[in-house]
Amino acid sequence: MSEERWLNYMEFMSFNIYDWILVFACLFLGLEILNDAVTRRFSGERLLETATSVFTQVPYYFSEIIIFGSAVYLYFMIYEWIPWKIPVNGYSAVLVLLLADLTYYIEHYAIHRIRLFWLAHSVHHSSSVYNTATAFRFSLFDPVVSVLFHLPLVLMGFNPIMIFAAEVLVQAYQFWIHNEMIGKLGPLEWFFNTPSHHRVHHGSDSKYIDKNFGGILIIWDRIFGTFQKEEELPTYGLTTPMTSKNPITVQFFEFSRLYKDLTGAKSRSVFIRYLIKPPGWQPKNKC
Repeated sequence: MSEERWLNYMEFMSFNIYDWILVFACLFLGLEILNDAVTRRFSGERLLETATSVFTQVPYYFSEIIIFGSAVYLYFMIYEWIPWKIPVNGYSAVLVLLLADLTYYIEHYAIHRIRLFWLAHSVHHSSSVYNTATAFRFSLFDPVVSVLFHLPLVLMGFNPIMIFAAEVLVQAYQFWIHNEMIGKLGPLEWFFNTPSHHRVHHGSDSKYIDKNFGGILIIWDRIFGTFQKEEELPTYGLTTPMTSKNPITVQFFEFSRLYKDLTGAKSRSVFIRYLIKPPGWQPKNKC
């Protein structure tokens, strides 16, 4: 298949797969709500929390349109400037998907360990209810972080269309792992990110915090020492619970907490450390 046909196929896929994911996600969410009713877990609280997760898609969607448009322009400008180009074919498509998955792991690790980035990602972790709606609980600032971390793939010489398509696949894969209905999946647990592995990632229990950052593959966590198997059902949400169902509060909950720390910083060094250290960091001599 020619490079042009590969690019056309990838472009078509990247624009259509997310729509299909939304359809399947709605169906699966309906099954989860039905399961809650059958198992008598259904409550107004759980329904409101689920609705809050869904409504975060509204500001995220508009932010994604603006940031995505800017990223397309930036990526192609850089791509045209660099003298080396990786050929577009089946082999490079597999390679860019593998590298995009590794990039996602690195990005995911960073946004958990750098508080400035955690401002955005904390939205995804703020729900005490874990279901398919949680997969779409995003901050409107999430696209900015993603654009920054995928820039190296452009500098390596991959066509931006390939990068966007790979990124869409990595993100789309993860909708089905946000649920409690699917248990452990045997040998697949060794290689792929699964609902069991991702439940751990969303746990606020001490042994589950900052574990299982993988997108499609869990092998990155096994290689880099961030893997934790699911031993009991996690407690979901932030270590400092965010109980509001107001979508605006959800979006900016961590901002007020960081602002309080920054205004109380005793020095420039402490101020900077509040931004780049992990969430929860405090200076040793703080009174």
